[in-house]
Amino acid sequence: MLRLTVTVPSALTERVTELLADSTAVSTLSVLRGAAVRPVGDVVQADVAREGANVLVDRLRDLGVHEQGSMQLEPVTTWISRPGFEADERTPGSSADAVVWAEVAQRSYDDSELNWTFLSFMTLATLIAGIAIVLDSQILVIGAMVLGPEFGAIAALGVALVRRRHLLLGVAARALVVGFGVAIVVTSLAALVTRALGWVTLHDITGSRPSTGFIYTPDKWSFIVAVLAAAAGVLSLTSAKVGGLSGVFISVTTIPAAGNVALGLAFGAWNEVRGSGLQLVLNIVGMALAGWMTLALQQAVWSRVPVRRRPSSRLARRIHTERPASR
Repeated sequence: MLRLTVTVPSALTERVTELLADSTAVSTLSVLRGAAVRPVGDVVQADVAREGANVLVDRLRDLGVHEQGSMQLEPVTTWISRPGFEADERTPGSSADAVVWAEVAQRSYDDSELNWTFLSFMTLATLIAGIAIVLDSQILVIGAMVLGPEFGAIAALGVALVRRRHLLLGVAARALVVGFGVAIVVTSLAALVTRALGWVTLHDITGSRPSTGFIYTPDKWSFIVAVLAAAAGVLSLTSAKVGGLSGVFISVTTIPAAGNVALGLAFGAWNEVRGSGLQLVLNIVGMALAGWMTLALQQAVWSRVPVRRRPSSRLARRIHTERPASR
């Protein structure tokens, strides 16, 4: 269930209220007359089944609500309502599978913004990855993978392609290029310092590293894992279930590969630079393609969901007898 809050000038209130009242996905509807100061007008609130959110958002945009006021969608984690339960049952699809495209687009822009926080996490994760490579430590490699913020921007590439948002495509690509560039440069400078101090030698970079050798030896499995992990990650981002993201972070080697590229540049180990550079490219391309294909499939499936789903008579009887009216 989602809470939809619409703030509009009074001239649009009746049209917005009528649109929401006619939707079978809306379980409750409230109008706060004169509650809005900017813009001067009213606030309309509705509880909406997640599966029906896209249609309502599109129709509200057609009314020009986003140009004269605002729309906000917030998840309701716990609700107890018989009308809400019935609205959820009669709305096509499953709430766990529903993709709310406005929510996905907003999150993509947030995760792809090139800011100090994004660059800091990219740099710190790459520095940790560099230390992990020197120590041949799988634990530190996993820590660097989890810390890296790059997956949000990579997933945003798929969102931009599917939803044809050229601005988002540019924002995400810029974040990845600049983010990895800054992280590699800073890690290379740090590696030069450790080289001058004698803490790290060329042998530490090019010697046998059985626990982290996968970072600089890309193969077909690198691409396959990136595709599968990204597909799972996109499903987690677009659905109501986010438990799969941690598995995505520790399945792909983008950050460790960037760390090894930085070390290779600092020590002139060009085989390391080539191998890890290819690993980095394979992972990013595989994840971007998987994100695009997964989102395209989700969009195609939801475009074919019937306008209305009528529960069977047997299910209708069970709604009022066996199952609770809360989620």
